[in-house]
Amino acid sequence: MDSSKVTKSPVLPADQKWTFEKRKGGYESDITAMVRRMLEDETIREDQKRAWERWRNDPANLK
Repeated sequence: MDSSKVTKSPVLPADQKWTFEKRKGGYESDITAMVRRMLEDETIREDQKRAWERWRNDPANLK
């Protein structure tokens, strides 16, 4: 893989507090609710999308 195509991940403040609300009508863990909330941030969502694409297309994972 060409590492020059890898972008830097967003840097979040160490004291960042994520406010989240669990979905009603069924079970949802705190971490799932927090991740769902974090993915509402465009920079985090794009970073995770690129990371998934890199992982999915890595030839080492195709063994």
